[in-house]
Amino acid sequence: MILCECGEFVEGCTFKAYIKPSANPSTSTIGHRNCGLIFDSLEGKMPKRYSSKKELKITAMKFAEIKKMDYEAIERFLIEVDGIKSDGKLSDGEILVTAFRKIMMKRGEY
Repeated sequence: MILCECGEFVEGCTFKAYIKPSANPSTSTIGHRNCGLIFDSLEGKMPKRYSSKKELKITAMKFAEIKKMDYEAIERFLIEVDGIKSDGKLSDGEILVTAFRKIMMKRGEY
C-alpha cells in the first residue's frame, strides 16, 4: 500500500508509465491515476508526505478502515500515531506503518 503525496492511498487506481532512470534506458513503473504522480521506486524516490497532526489522524483513520481494525486497535493506533508524529522525524507513511506494526506486535498478530 502506497500513501501518495496527494494524501490518498494508492490501491488499484494506477496506470502504467515508463521512466528513464540512471541505470536503464526505460523502465516501467506505476502512477497514481487520481493525481498523475509517477512513482520512481527504482531510484528510491517514493512519495513522502509530511502533514499536520490533524491531517495525519484523518489519514490514519482511512488506513484503519482499509486494515479493518476494531475500535480498541484504532484507539491504540491513533495514540501511537500521535506519539510518533511528535518526534517529527518520519513521513506520514512511515508513521502509519510503524504505529500499525507496534499495535499488531502488542496484540500478537504480527
